[in-house]
Amino acid sequence: MSQYYEHYRKSSIGLALIDSLDELIQSGHINPQLAMRVLAQFDMSIAEALSSRVRNRANFRAHLDNYRSLDDVWTFVLSNPTFRFEHDSVTADKVKIVACKARVPGEA
Repeated sequence: MSQYYEHYRKSSIGLALIDSLDELIQSGHINPQLAMRVLAQFDMSIAEALSSRVRNRANFRAHLDNYRSLDDVWTFVLSNPTFRFEHDSVTADKVKIVACKARVPGEA
């Protein structure tokens, strides 16, 4: 089993990777096992990149519509959030935030 969460696969870059892998499988250029290895590497690489390279901070204010926790994965649904960054702010009607317990590589 993978040591890393798979939820980044639902990001735009993750979905593009899955579409590309599906095309390669359908055309016979790679087998499904290789595609699964590529996805596992993607899970590891994106988690490590976000952990080590992203240093920006944001503050936000919103109305909490709903929250839940299952297996150390928290999901928050916010309405009318305002995110404030160093030189900018962003607003939206609704945002879903998924937060996970940090995993250390090598941990099962």
